Amino acid sequence: MAKKVITFGEIMLRLAPEGYYRFVQADSFGATYGGGEANVAVSLANFGLDAKFVTKLPKHEIGQAAVNSLRKYGVDTEHIVRSGDRVGIYFLEKGASQRPSKVIYDRAGSSIAMADADDFDWKTIFEGADWFHFTGITPALNDQVAAICLTACREAKAKELTVSCDLNYRNKLWSKEKAGEVMSELCKYVDVCIANEEDAADVFGIKAANTNVYEGSVNHEGYKDVARQLKDRFGFQKVAITLRESLSANDNNWSAMLFDGQDYYFSKKYKMHIVDRVGGGDSFGAGLIYACLSGYNSQETIEFAAAASCLKHSIEGDFNMVSVDEVLKLAGGDASGRVQR
Repeated sequence: MAKKVITFGEIMLRLAPEGYYRFVQADSFGATYGGGEANVAVSLANFGLDAKFVTKLPKHEIGQAAVNSLRKYGVDTEHIVRSGDRVGIYFLEKGASQRPSKVIYDRAGSSIAMADADDFDWKTIFEGADWFHFTGITPALNDQVAAICLTACREAKAKELTVSCDLNYRNKLWSKEKAGEVMSELCKYVDVCIANEEDAADVFGIKAANTNVYEGSVNHEGYKDVARQLKDRFGFQKVAITLRESLSANDNNWSAMLFDGQDYYFSKKYKMHIVDRVGGGDSFGAGLIYACLSGYNSQETIEFAAAASCLKHSIEGDFNMVSVDEVLKLAGGDASGRVQR
């Protein structure tokens, strides 16, 4: 029987100009769906796991379209609550060369932001599950949703699920001080912590020495120290950190590190030419979860997660449309991109 993973968060309508048009140039916007935990669920479903996404969406057609976008890839939507008035929206302007990508949120008053504790029966939702995943974006919506996250974490631990969290700090949603306060409480229940170069510093004030994400330089020893400090503070079983070296909006170096409480493991580094970087961190988290549930060793786990995320950067939209075999091929060293006939 496939392992069962529950993810909880917000799925949004993504509106983006064609190609590299700026917002002010656009005459039309392409519509797709995505959001941190929904992206993870889609990746895991594509990898063959039993993935369930939990959220709240309105009953109208736009809400149904969001549900359909998940069902299309085999995500279990049984416990999506249908109520409220709106689906959150985010506008994406793709960056190019030295011009960064830009995101504008229009998500206030969305159904999930208006959720209350009675909407979710976590005992039933977690029945037969192995893993629970959420990100720092979800408790950032408001205090009520943060409280729902806390309830979910407590129930997940009571049922002996593994709990993972991607810190995913978003400064457009809350302050560093508020994030630190709320996430410190939630992280008491987390077994596997996922972060990027900036999250640990923004949320918990833990910084990597001799690293500047804007200059494209990463210091491995600094990140070992960050991972150790995170484990010491919260007791995480594992800490995974993505290491993005931004050369430009289009070209990044990509690698990752896993600390399993004993040793540090670094993936190989990929030089990526980016098609769409949104969802890159989510695809990494999904790869990590899949590898852990599949019994991979620590080096295999970080290689799989980094390779899965590398491939996502070549795919339009939030969702990572790759198979386990494709990830394993890249993780195994075939990065040629040659035509497969």
